[in-house]
Amino acid sequence: MSVEITRLPSGLSVVTDRMPHLESASLGVWTGSGSRDERQDEHGISHLLEHMAFKGTRLRTARQIAESIEAVGGDLNAATSVESTGYFARVLKADVPLALEVLADILSEPSFDPEELRREQNVIVQEIGATEDAPDDLVFDRLQETAFPQQPVGRSILGTPETVRSFNSTRLRAYLSRNYRAPNMLVAAAGAVDHEAVVAEVEKRFSSFVGPDAPMPEAAHFHGGTRVETRDLEQVHIAMALQGLPVGDPALYSLQVFTNVLGGGMSSRLFQEVREIRGLCYTIQAFHMPYSDTGMFGLYAGTDETDAPELMRVVIDEIAKATETITEAEVARAKAQMKAGLLMALESSEARIGQLARQMLAYGRPIPLDEIVAKVDAVTVESACAAGSALIRRSRPAIAALGPGNGLESTAAIAESLVRRAA
Repeated sequence: MSVEITRLPSGLSVVTDRMPHLESASLGVWTGSGSRDERQDEHGISHLLEHMAFKGTRLRTARQIAESIEAVGGDLNAATSVESTGYFARVLKADVPLALEVLADILSEPSFDPEELRREQNVIVQEIGATEDAPDDLVFDRLQETAFPQQPVGRSILGTPETVRSFNSTRLRAYLSRNYRAPNMLVAAAGAVDHEAVVAEVEKRFSSFVGPDAPMPEAAHFHGGTRVETRDLEQVHIAMALQGLPVGDPALYSLQVFTNVLGGGMSSRLFQEVREIRGLCYTIQAFHMPYSDTGMFGLYAGTDETDAPELMRVVIDEIAKATETITEAEVARAKAQMKAGLLMALESSEARIGQLARQMLAYGRPIPLDEIVAKVDAVTVESACAAGSALIRRSRPAIAALGPGNGLESTAAIAESLVRRAA
């Protein structure tokens, strides 16, 4: 097995996956803290911190941070999610120590220069504005807020212009100190790496991350409801969610198969019935996002205002039918898609470190491929149908709709009433 793991005395984990055919390596540092770890007055601070980490340290200016990696042909990036934040680099194998040194520097010694902070706050406000102009993105923020109202897990990751502009260096340092603790962090590397050498570098570079576990985030509670916004758009963008399953639930893979059968690709029931047969939309998809203590099953479609009511009737009908009529062939196809996705991801060092990080944060260990495949293979027609049946009985739906006209409220009402009837 190419995956190796070391837990340092501080609690920080180091996990590597050697890919001897590569000449490059992907590395990342993750903390198990994201937007749901923000307090009421910290909305958007996780994402702002991710940006500010690259804007200067005690040793480097923002430009020097970028140049130090790009001078050796590498690149840097980062991402904030609901439950984690990651900082990544990809370099040639000889430059792995440099990448780890830079990643440690931006997290352990950020300068949070006031002028850099002001500029980056403005950049994020522009990013928030861009999202407001993209209804196919914005509807998912509205859906999350409707599913988990008045909760950190339901707030947008970006924050609002008002909250983003309210933060200063003192508050950024307080959030960093509270949430970036060694027991909640990990370093992952894949590609042309040597495990012992990576561990030695991490021991040297990340010694400042000490302390007990970060505080536990507020528990999530799925509520559901409806949020409709009339906007001058060409299409209605509508998304619906039901309470899903957390990462550790035994029925997770069965629900994922049900999700794929319903709306996971061009051969899915929704794509075939709603788009190919009836021509009611261009885009339609189903998804499931598991969190540590809950989950969110969702559907999204963009359609013409006049077609929205019929689309929702067909979608709900297909959900109800799928809980009883999934076939062996559909389950086999969904399982093949899931396994192929896993295997294809193993061809990329970036995808490998992402997978390792998700597994370590969710389960505390790397999950061997054969163990995942066995769980996928164990899904049956009966377990997939049961997962779907439990899904539509578990909660009131959350519905978010953006678009023109006065029919949005009635379309949302159709969706809610049909889900209740199907349950």
